[in-house]
Amino acid sequence: MIALEGVSKWYGQFKVLDACSTRVEKGEVVVICGPSGSGKSTLIKTVNGLESFQQGLISVDGVSVGDPKINLAQLRSRVGMVFQHFELFPHLSILDNLSLAQVKVLKRGKDEAREKGLRLLERVGLRAHAKKFPAQLSGGQQQRVAIARALSMDPVAMLFDEPTSALDPEMINEVLDVMTGLAREGMTMICVTHEMGFAKKVANRVIFMDSGAIVEDDWKDAFSATRSQPVQRNSWRRSCTDEGALACMKTKSGDSSLTASVSPDLSHPEPKSHEKNLGSHCFIFPPRTGRRGHPPAETRSLVPHARSRCLH
Repeated sequence: MIALEGVSKWYGQFKVLDACSTRVEKGEVVVICGPSGSGKSTLIKTVNGLESFQQGLISVDGVSVGDPKINLAQLRSRVGMVFQHFELFPHLSILDNLSLAQVKVLKRGKDEAREKGLRLLERVGLRAHAKKFPAQLSGGQQQRVAIARALSMDPVAMLFDEPTSALDPEMINEVLDVMTGLAREGMTMICVTHEMGFAKKVANRVIFMDSGAIVEDDWKDAFSATRSQPVQRNSWRRSCTDEGALACMKTKSGDSSLTASVSPDLSHPEPKSHEKNLGSHCFIFPPRTGRRGHPPAETRSLVPHARSRCLH
């Protein structure tokens, strides 16, 4: 279905992708994980031509992506893409967001496109919001609309670029439920995500990337069994935690090998607020300051750490 052979890409002198090779068969669900900046998003964007590449071969259902004569609009209609930040047209209604590409690219009639759009909105639980605009929906609802929009083109495969990373914790499950449903229906999927629970639940294979290269490409169970290797474990800690959430992980997992505070090797800047770990939650205290607009120290309140979503 999807094949990558020795794919390399440069930005000037910087090598973003380093001889990446893998295959995704029809109906397979592949999760790509790894530290930030490892080339995950760039790799999946080369699959539907959103990013060019200088070396190697990529084919989708027998079509060469690097062919200069390729019809990119037709390719992208067959390979659905769901982005981190939804990318909906803000001036169009939800139903029009689903209908536009069907009419312009697939040349469907407006009535047929709207009918299909409504069916897909029903599928993701949003038919009642068809006449609303994106700004009137929550982040989780907008991401479900983005998934429905990609499905409206009848794709042979779906690409997901960290579809839940911009969402509040309570909105993540509603998006993951839709993705899980697609996987169970046999949709071919490549998903860049830090939601390892989703990977364990529906993925067939897990690809681990670091420094632009595919370090490991293995079946889900085999990958989990070898995750204790240093490069995997350190990067897994980076991907599943952020700032004070690492202390929360230690409390929940009882893993004594995890430090209670963020160390420099996790490549995260020191938080500006003072974080404390209380029980199984991470909290932020507003910094002590006398500047106007900040609450005095004696009125500071506890605020749940929004970045600790992967631990709940």
